[in-house]
Amino acid sequence: MSAALVRRLDSAAPGFTEALDALLEWDTSESSDLRGKVEAIIADVRRDGDAALVDCTRRFDRWAPADSGALEISRAELDTALERLPESDRLALTGAAARIRAYHEHQVEESWGYVDEAGNRLGQRVTALERVGLYVPGGQAAYPSTVLMTAIPAKVAGVDEIVMVVPTPDGTRNRFVLAAAAVAGVDRVFAVGGAQAIAALAFGTTVVPRVDKIVGPGGAFVAEAKRQVFGPVAIDMIAGPSEILIIADDAADPDLLALDLFSQAEHDAAAQAILLTPSADLVERTAAALERLLTEMSRADVIRASLSGRGALIRTRDLDDAVAIANRVAPEHLSIQVAPEQEQRVLDGVRHAGAVFVGAASAEVMGDYAAGPSHVLPTFGTARYASPLGVYDFRKRTSVIQLSSDGVEGVARIAAQLADGEGLTAHAAAARARLAGFDHNG
Repeated sequence: MSAALVRRLDSAAPGFTEALDALLEWDTSESSDLRGKVEAIIADVRRDGDAALVDCTRRFDRWAPADSGALEISRAELDTALERLPESDRLALTGAAARIRAYHEHQVEESWGYVDEAGNRLGQRVTALERVGLYVPGGQAAYPSTVLMTAIPAKVAGVDEIVMVVPTPDGTRNRFVLAAAAVAGVDRVFAVGGAQAIAALAFGTTVVPRVDKIVGPGGAFVAEAKRQVFGPVAIDMIAGPSEILIIADDAADPDLLALDLFSQAEHDAAAQAILLTPSADLVERTAAALERLLTEMSRADVIRASLSGRGALIRTRDLDDAVAIANRVAPEHLSIQVAPEQEQRVLDGVRHAGAVFVGAASAEVMGDYAAGPSHVLPTFGTARYASPLGVYDFRKRTSVIQLSSDGVEGVARIAAQLADGEGLTAHAAAARARLAGFDHNG
């Protein structure tokens, strides 16, 4: 296989660390030109509201809504899209939805409380966000799976209203996406995309309601818009190109490895697909499989660009070395395809990954569509501190403090002493007033 398809690295070779750093390097900052364009779009939407949305739709999606009301897609249209969907597609949607819902029901946190030895009641209330916005990409492809993976966790969380925005280039509405919205229980859907959709969700217009949080992936304009509106509205994350990292040994099937690497590489030329294995023979067999199977892929050009630009087959010293490198990469998707007796040991060593797929049967693509967990995952190595989208992203926690007349004394004395130490006399006075008041009343 020519070196142009995918590079090969060896973790024991001199300069490997530098080579790995270069492979992982990715400029997440956007150009000043893009930032300026997004700023202008957001400013237009904040100033002109619905009129700006209509104008942006005409310019960027190449169709002209009769008025701003035409941007909303009715519930009847969602239901009709579901009814007219071929039965096989409808069953796939409902089957995936059931699995996603069942998984996320395990994430629901309950409020809690306790009474301490002095009679003070302390606790935490867990409540759902009132209204959230879902961004569903639609410029180059349709993503009904993203509808399910974002809306269902929000629904399970108990969000009052779920608002979805999706671009409709040339005015074409994808019935699969609309059907997914019906299955997932989305409340309102708008045919608007790009930075203008993010601005509308963040600040509200007459037609599009303002939300508390925006979730979902998108292109460069959407990512930059989410970055700029963060603060007045919450966001899930700044999503980057897809990533897969596979840890494998001689027990792995090189054809399956090649297909799994392709499955992420075909998303985007900027996507990253990496194999880690201590087996030199598996590197060669996987390289041959990549070359042989690439001709069968409809998006071969995209895959080739991804593998040659950001992909790698890396020979490691052993499986422990592979795990250490994987933790350094902190990939969006981590696949473990090793001998069954090694699976748990490798899994136990994994600390940083958005989602882990254990065993050859657990192809990453299963997680994309129907395994259960949301496929909205941290990228760019942010799995070091970030988590997959889930029910917890649509709920918030409120502390509850109810001090008793008997229990306030100990807390107040501590609070007053610490406030004195910080030089905050009003804090200290407020604490001591409780002491005096309850002493007087008691």
